[in-house]
Amino acid sequence: MPNTAEKKPSFFFNMSGAVFGALVIVSFLSLFFSTKSFVLSFKDIGLSLFLGARGGIHTVVSAVSGTVAAIQELAVLREEYAELVSRMNRYEQMERSAADIIMENRRLREQLGFLDTATYTSIPAQIVGWDPDNLFSAIAINRGEFHGVAVNMPVIAYQNGTEGLVGKVIQTARFESLVMPLYDASSFIAARLAASRYEGIVEGQGSPDAPLVMRFIQNRVTSEINAGDVVVSSGLGRVYPPEISIGRVANVNYQEYEISMEIILEPVIDYSRLEYVFVLDKTPVPAEGAKEDIP
Repeated sequence: MPNTAEKKPSFFFNMSGAVFGALVIVSFLSLFFSTKSFVLSFKDIGLSLFLGARGGIHTVVSAVSGTVAAIQELAVLREEYAELVSRMNRYEQMERSAADIIMENRRLREQLGFLDTATYTSIPAQIVGWDPDNLFSAIAINRGEFHGVAVNMPVIAYQNGTEGLVGKVIQTARFESLVMPLYDASSFIAARLAASRYEGIVEGQGSPDAPLVMRFIQNRVTSEINAGDVVVSSGLGRVYPPEISIGRVANVNYQEYEISMEIILEPVIDYSRLEYVFVLDKTPVPAEGAKEDIP
């Protein structure tokens, strides 16, 4: 039969040890949680976490706000740039327009200068086209019978300070007319050398790029003709007034066995730059203060 008296002290000892251990743990926990330093540490940890989170949020918000502001500023800069480009284009157009107006004024002043010194009644006209017919090279002007233009009236122009012969009127309408230029192959003009006064006939060769030709001048006067001499209308034939410039001597062609020679002329009028012309009615302009004769 087992001895139960010997086992009681061992059980009592185990129970006492367990109770003692539990009391020690409870006491330690109570002491640990009751200390002020632990509470402060816990608060500090929470505050640190809160401040860190707040700082991160502030940084993110600031970055996003800065990006949005930069995008808005970039959009404004693009609008301002587009506006500046548009203004610059308008200023360039205005500058070009002003330059065109200045050039136009210069050309008109040149024409007005001619009118101040003209000795014939003249009708100002503007070139409005070129006749496409291959039979002749006609220049269309914006003046016709309504303005007093008639067939065979001479047409002149004023370029680079020189009064030059352009051609003559060959057809008229109510408000427009056609002018045959000097370079037309069917154009013949009685002319003379302005310095030596020798006479001949100036003919066209059918192209504004081709020179004029003066024919029927005696060979014996070759030594009296120099390059650059001016050839003017002689007034013979009563179509063109006298002393209107036609061209300048560029070259002289002659053969010893022939009695006449040819003079190659450079026209004084540059047809590629021709814009304004004057139609002459060959009626002399009365002097200022002069009285007309009463029949």
